[in-house]
Amino acid sequence: MSAKVGVVFVSHSPQIAAGMVALAGQMAGSVALVAAGGTDDDGIGTSFTKVMSGVGEADGGAGVVVISDLGSALLTAETVLDMLDEEQRARVRVVDVPFVEGGVAAAVAAESGGSLDDVVAAAEGAIDAWAGKDAAAAAAEPAPAQAPADGPYEREVLVRNPEGLHARPAAEFVKLANTFPAKVTVNGKDAKSLLGIMSLGLTAGSTARIATDAPDGRPAVDALADLVDTGFGEV
Repeated sequence: MSAKVGVVFVSHSPQIAAGMVALAGQMAGSVALVAAGGTDDDGIGTSFTKVMSGVGEADGGAGVVVISDLGSALLTAETVLDMLDEEQRARVRVVDVPFVEGGVAAAVAAESGGSLDDVVAAAEGAIDAWAGKDAAAAAAEPAPAQAPADGPYEREVLVRNPEGLHARPAAEFVKLANTFPAKVTVNGKDAKSLLGIMSLGLTAGSTARIATDAPDGRPAVDALADLVDTGFGEV
């Protein structure tokens, strides 16, 4: 199995960093997720030593994304980056994104086998993932009947989970979407974007319209629609 990108969570609080590892680990069980929270004696603050050690622990060869909670944590992470040797520095990215949303998105992208650039892009997508939510809601209105198989194709399926598409089923959905090369959307949002899917707020009984314009997109739409219809094992 090829190496996956690791993620380091740098927080002023040891508990917050550990909590992010626990949260992201629910959706990215095979990714190296490392907590680097608090000072050297586990007080409130940041530790150069913890971050440096965390980067080394998370680096399996595919690269590491470092995500921080507040400004000075970001500065600590950037200082660590500056101190790495040239070869390792090329595999490490320090990103300034929302801590929880960006961290979860990065972890899921890494779990899906994304490259270092893919994982960084997923994390940065947290910055504007909720932009255009009204437009997405409008896109959720009933659509015309399905087009022929060689053109645009879509399926509508009811969300059956009692709690809707919350983090865990949304992550399963996105991981499946990433196994297909075709571009697929859900109510206008990119099916490969965890934060985009979660921003739709699909609750129990709502309709997910899964669509593609790609000539080879029909298998992806069918697989994703079938997954939603199963209720993700929660029904």
